[in-house]
Amino acid sequence: MVKQPVSVNGVVRWRDVGLADEKPHQPKERKMVVLRHEIGDVLRDVRQRQGRTLREVSHNARVSLGYLSEVERGQKEASSELLSSICSALEVPLSIMLREVSDRLAIAEGVAVPDTVPQEFSARYGRDLNQELSEELSKGLVSNSY
Repeated sequence: MVKQPVSVNGVVRWRDVGLADEKPHQPKERKMVVLRHEIGDVLRDVRQRQGRTLREVSHNARVSLGYLSEVERGQKEASSELLSSICSALEVPLSIMLREVSDRLAIAEGVAVPDTVPQEFSARYGRDLNQELSEELSKGLVSNSY
């Protein structure tokens, strides 16, 4: 092994540089995906997109503020009943929340999953990105015009 100087933010560090006769680089291990982390991230994203506080959602879901916070941070494994209550408080179907979790897991695992949601279901509960984008742009234009 040979050491080579590398400057990072003005600090010189020494990096090991391999020789040509070394064994080939092993593929990196995939990061383990923890389901409770993904569920918590999705719940937090939904709540924040709605502009709601933990206190408000915890009150509506009839769960303690601290416990909801732990669920969002992926520290607690929420029961199906609790997830249903939180989704009801967020006015989001449990199936949609779980679908988002599933999509995130598929991405993390590098799996391509075809869209299997029926059109009438996605039309009722899904997001229309073109509509959301045009609404956001119109809000931005209205607020910037003053």
